[in-house]
Amino acid sequence: MERFLRTELLLGRDRLDLLQSATVVVAGLGAVGSYAVEGLARSGVGNLRIVDMDTVKKSNINRQLYALESTLGRNKTEAARERIKDINPRCRVETLNLFVHHDTMEEVLKEPVSFVIDAIDSLNPKVELLTSAYKRNLPVVSSMGAALRTDALKIKTGDIFSTHSCPLAKMVRKRLRNRGVGYGIHCVYSTEKVTFEYKKSEGNTMDEGPEYKRGRERRALGSLSTIPGIYGLILANMVIDGLTRGSTPLSR
Repeated sequence: MERFLRTELLLGRDRLDLLQSATVVVAGLGAVGSYAVEGLARSGVGNLRIVDMDTVKKSNINRQLYALESTLGRNKTEAARERIKDINPRCRVETLNLFVHHDTMEEVLKEPVSFVIDAIDSLNPKVELLTSAYKRNLPVVSSMGAALRTDALKIKTGDIFSTHSCPLAKMVRKRLRNRGVGYGIHCVYSTEKVTFEYKKSEGNTMDEGPEYKRGRERRALGSLSTIPGIYGLILANMVIDGLTRGSTPLSR
């Protein structure tokens, strides 16, 4: 297919076939997730399951690929599906307009799943997804905090239990450890120093009670398009490497 000629020239036909037969779950279609999906779609991944319950808002326009004047008020999943189909009409796109929670995990991670990308920006749903993928032995990569950062040279990758200098990663590590999760989840993070502390009273986490379907308002954090975009493309590249070269981060 001419559409993916350059991909085939780089990876070879067999590896392109692996991408086209793979099913990748991307949870969270904000700044990081939208760029991750873009990288996967343009690389020829044949099956995408995209998960987000949110709609496009004006405040998203500065950093999210699906946020345009023409998409305001629309579900992010549907805006994403249209863009993916515009890139590759043959891509099979499953949209899940739902909140990631233990009650929805069976639907989010139902078979087949080749790889999972966690691009969720809320603490409890993120931990739930990572725990569930880990315990199902599914390869999963995750985004740590991208907001408040401006130095692209401080972006790193590694196992989540080897990260440092990221407040979100610190909280995620603690909660994963309490759930019996160990090494084997790779992530993208930044070592850039930021001033931020997670406090439940400030609404930086999603509740796990009946109100989880909508979640709390979260404190708005300053962010550019550049750093989250780099995060997303790195996550996509991790998945492409895992699918085509067998360099899965799931090693325990």
